[in-house]
Formats: sequence, structure tokens, C-alpha cells
Amino acid sequence: MKIFLLPDLGEGLPDAEIIEWHVAEGDTIKVDDPLVSMETAKAVVEVPSPYTGKVCKQFGRAGDIMETGKPLAGFEPEDQVDELIGTPLSDPGVSPATVVGSMKTSDTIIRDSLTKIGSVKVTPAVRALARKLKVDLARITPTGKDGVVVRADVENASRKSADFPATAGPHGGEWEPVRGTRRSMARIMSESHSQVVATCIMDDADIHQWAEDQDLTVRLLRSLWAGARQEAGLNAWYDPLQNQRLIHTGMAVGVAIDTDDGLFVASLKNVHTASGDEIRDSIRQLRDGVEKRSIPSEDLKGYTIMLSNFGMFAGRYATPILNPPCVCIVAAGKTRLQVAPSADSFAVHRVIPLSLTFDHRACTGGEAARFFKAMIDDLTLPE
Repeated sequence: MKIFLLPDLGEGLPDAEIIEWHVAEGDTIKVDDPLVSMETAKAVVEVPSPYTGKVCKQFGRAGDIMETGKPLAGFEPEDQVDELIGTPLSDPGVSPATVVGSMKTSDTIIRDSLTKIGSVKVTPAVRALARKLKVDLARITPTGKDGVVVRADVENASRKSADFPATAGPHGGEWEPVRGTRRSMARIMSESHSQVVATCIMDDADIHQWAEDQDLTVRLLRSLWAGARQEAGLNAWYDPLQNQRLIHTGMAVGVAIDTDDGLFVASLKNVHTASGDEIRDSIRQLRDGVEKRSIPSEDLKGYTIMLSNFGMFAGRYATPILNPPCVCIVAAGKTRLQVAPSADSFAVHRVIPLSLTFDHRACTGGEAARFFKAMIDDLTLPE
């Protein structure tokens, strides 16, 4: 039997959820025919068959979370030879690092090597305990030295989980698994919380000089580039492991797109050179791709800075969350009318409330403030 291992369906994605098998065990299939649909953090991906032959084993059912590099399907192809197809991983997403601590087995002390799962550092013994107690390591705040998850962290998380009732409570409703985009969103938000030293500043931009037909999103995007021309360090990536940053000469903006399935961040490219019409067309294409779950994976990564226009729904200010390696995200609240004093009178002006979160490891407060001021100055212009 030939074993087909789940390939990496996106850049470094640790797992994917089975949505639908297109064949049953015992069915025959041709090479490159649809085998199974898998949902990743980014899209629904149709995985083709690597063989022509009989599907003799499915290693998961619809709704199961499958780890990258682990068995997905077994085949009896025409040229029968036992082998693994794919990249076998003893522990997907885990990379060895320095030796930390020890684990006792019988009378022997074995040095326990540190491993890394996403952004979480953990020893194999503690990882095994987390599996046993069904604790999600990505949701744990490490208390060990150098940000390592220790045994007590896992045990405490397990006890907290046990405090929740297994069935519906007196207020109605039922527990449901967090899957697909929401599961990825929860993991990414947890990683951001543990990785980024976030600081937020807020202010208003007076837009009373705007014409009625001004496109708010296009103006916000243009103002980001105005801010980057003043302080390029906010349009950057930061690598904490190497303690280095990459300051970009161009700009791709990660635009937050809200859906019923969760939050997507799509990459709007070439904001620094695109016209207003080109930006509007690109935004429509990205939204359409997200809604249909057909957006290419390359359009969900590679952005250099982030923008959230949550004000189209409600709210004034926020503390937006960064996706590393970006060091800056700007959020625009709901526009409002505000009394503005002048030398000898008062007037009512329309303003946009703005919030900027930056990673204080990579940017100073002065840099962030100068970037913010350049943004606001650009937004106050009539055109």
C-alpha cells in the first residue's frame, strides 16, 4: 500500500480540516482527479490524487483536523510498491532548538530538547501531556524561562477547561467546535498576543474639506503611504529571533475583510503606485475571492502594513491586533460630526477617529507619532 501524506497546503500551515471526500474507500480514482477538499486557514483547497488506482484507506473523516505531513490516504496503485508519498514529519511544525531542562526515565536522566510549534516553545514531555489533557498549546501563555511552556501551564489550562460545562448550560445554546477560519484566527491572535509588544495611539482626522464623492478606503490607503514616506520604519517587518527589521520600499496593505466564517486579511499590492480606480478594482477582486473562498494563497500573505476599516459598522476607537512580522496596523472608526472652534466662531466638521497599534520592539513612540501625523495631514487635504 502506498501512503499519501497531507502536503503543506499553504506556506507553513500546520494542519487542515477535511471538508469532503470525493471518493469512498474501495473506489478507484485516476491521477490528478479530485481526492478530498480540505479547509485551511486561508481557503478551501481541492487535493488531487497522486495515483491511478484504488483508495483502500482514508485516515480521517469529514470534520477531522489532519496534521501536515501525517497520513491522509492509502492507495493500491497499478504499480504496487509500499512507500510514503509526501514529506513525513514526526511532529509537523516542530523544529529542534537548544537543550533545556531534563526528563527522568527510570534511573537515567535524559536531556529534553526544546521544540517549537508555531510560536510556542515546549519540551516533548510537556507536549505529550498537552495531548493527553487535550490542551491547545497555542492558547497558553508561557511562564517558563525564555517563554517556554512548562508542565504547570498545561495543567492550569486543563483545570480551567474543566470549569466549563460539557453540555448546554441554563442559558441555552450548545458548544460547537471552532473550525476553519475561526480556528486559525484564534491561533493567530494568541500568537500575536504572546509575540508582539503592542502600543496604541489614537487621534482624529478632520475631513471637512473632502468632496462628497471621496472614497474613504482609497484615502486611508493613500494616507498610509504618506505616513511611510515620513517614517518608513512603520512599513516594515520585524524578526525577533534575528533581532532585525526589513524596511520596505514599496507597500502592500493587509486589508481586514469580515465574513460569517471569520476574519480574513487580504494583501492589497502596490498601494504606493496604484491609482484610485486600480485600488477599488483590486479591493473588489479580493472581497469577491474571499466570499467565494477562491482567493489565491499568495493574496493572503506578504503585506507590509495593515488596515482595518471597522467604522463601516460601528465604533470610534480600537486597539487593533498586529499580525507579525508587520509592525503597524491602523484602524479607522465611524466618521462623525464634531464641533470645531476657530478664532472667533464655531463650525461643525466631519472627522475620522483613527487608532494605530505598533510593535514597540521595532518602532519608537516618536516614529509612530510622526507616521501618524503625516497620515492625518494627508487626510485633511481636499483631494
